[in-house]
Amino acid sequence: MSDAPTYRGRFAPTPSGPLHFGSIVAALASWLAARSRNGQWWLRIEDLDRQRLRPDAESSILNTLEHLGLHWDGPMLRQSERLVHYQAALERLLREGLAYPCGCSRADLVEGCYPGTCRSGLPEGRQIRSWRFRVPDGEVTFIDRIRGELTIDVAHSSGDFVIKRADGYFAYHLAVVLDDALCGMTDIVRGADLIDSTPRHILLQQALGLPTPTYAHTPVVLGDDGRKLSKHLGAPPPVLSDPGTVLHDALSFLGQRPPAALRSAAPARVLAWASENWDEAVIPRLDQASERWH
Repeated sequence: MSDAPTYRGRFAPTPSGPLHFGSIVAALASWLAARSRNGQWWLRIEDLDRQRLRPDAESSILNTLEHLGLHWDGPMLRQSERLVHYQAALERLLREGLAYPCGCSRADLVEGCYPGTCRSGLPEGRQIRSWRFRVPDGEVTFIDRIRGELTIDVAHSSGDFVIKRADGYFAYHLAVVLDDALCGMTDIVRGADLIDSTPRHILLQQALGLPTPTYAHTPVVLGDDGRKLSKHLGAPPPVLSDPGTVLHDALSFLGQRPPAALRSAAPARVLAWASENWDEAVIPRLDQASERWH
C-alpha cells in the first residue's frame, strides 16, 4: 500500500470469551509498540471457528478495550468476511504443488509431527480430511525484537501443517498470513505461545510472495498451576471499574516500572506515560506466573 504508515500493528482476539489478563498484556504491548512509534493499531476479530464462538464475546472484548483506552485505527475487521481470499490462496498453493489434500487425523501424527503420509497422494481407502501446506526442508531464522534470533526447523518439528480442515474451516496459519498482508501490517506483537507459529507463517508468506513483517513475542501469563491463562480454562476477566490498576499491572508484568502514583489513574494518563516510556528491551523473555491473575 502506497499510503501505509511506517508502522502498522494489530490485536486479533478470538471471540470465544471475555479478555483476561494475559490477553490484555498482549493487547497493551501491541498498542504501545504502535503508539510509541506514531504508528497505527488495528483490531481484527478472528471468528473463523464457529464452534468456539460465544454470541456475547465480541461486544465484551470491545467494551474492555474501550474501558482501558485502547482505541484502534482503521475499520474493525472480521475473518469471517474474508473467506474468498483464503480460498483463492489455497487454490493457488494447490495449483503450484505447495499444498495437497490429506486423509490423516491427529492420531496419525508421530510425536506431534506429521510424517508425510499423503504427500504423494491419498492412500487407498482414505478420504480427504484436510489440506496441508508442503513444508520445504531447511531451517527458518527470524529476529524476534524481544527474544533475539530464533531458528526453527518446521519440517522436523511439525512437518506439513493443516491450512484448511475437512469441516470447511480455514486454519489459523493461512488466515492470519493473508489478513496481515491484505491490511499492510508491518509489525506483529503477540504472545510467546505463538512463537512456533511464526516460522510457519514466514514459509507461507514466502510461498505466496507476501512481505514478512517484524515479530515480537511477549511473555505468556501463567496461572499458579503453571498453565497459560486462557478463556478455555476460565481465566477471569479484568475488573473494569478500576482500569488504571489493570493497565498498571500489565505494564509491570511487561517490565515497564510505571510509577505507583499511576496505579489508580485514569487510563489516558497511564497510557500517556506508557507511550512516552515504552521500552521493549526490558520486557522479560521468560513466561511468567501471576499471583493476581490466576
